[in-house]
Amino acid sequence: MNQAWLRVMALLYDPFLWWGEIAGMRRRRRALVAAARGRVLEIGAGTGLNIPHYPAEIDALILSEPEPGMRRRLARRLRRHGRTASIVDAPAEHLPLPDASVDTVVATLVLCTVADPERALGEIARVLRPGGRLLFIEHVRAQSRLLATCQDALLRPWRAFAGGCVCNRTTLETMQACGLTAEVDPASWRGMPAIVRPLVVGQARVSAHLPVR
Repeated sequence: MNQAWLRVMALLYDPFLWWGEIAGMRRRRRALVAAARGRVLEIGAGTGLNIPHYPAEIDALILSEPEPGMRRRLARRLRRHGRTASIVDAPAEHLPLPDASVDTVVATLVLCTVADPERALGEIARVLRPGGRLLFIEHVRAQSRLLATCQDALLRPWRAFAGGCVCNRTTLETMQACGLTAEVDPASWRGMPAIVRPLVVGQARVSAHLPVR
């Protein structure tokens, strides 16, 4: 991705999502993150929109974010909310954490953007402790044929604009292929462009550990 545009995206990210947050995403974040327990890792933490919603009683919070502009805004949001967390400069495909070292992984609107979703999900499965959970909100390929066709047609311009976001990714199928069993509620991301409105919200557990490529 163009690094200059990624720096701009770090500035535009919160304003661009503002109406979608008010129209329901903030409520979904709050409900999802409230279920985090123990040692928590959030991948692709971005500007930190989940930070206000983490329970005070979690044991530790680790925030991975590979983009420098996003990390700066993430650190500022942590200070603003008086939260303590470790910020890690790492993509989801290469998590610098030991095997079976976290109880909860949180992923909100990030698996659409990672360069290698199979490897990212393999890493999530690797770092989760037995019985641990992945909590996620992701936009996915539409069930509607018409909307899916629009997603396919607009994939390249959207990806260029949205910092690498793939609007038609079949994330649930990829989770299953990577040994994760998901419980999902479909939803709609109101206040956002139609091509990213189809959402899946839920949790997943490791059903089989597959080798990371």
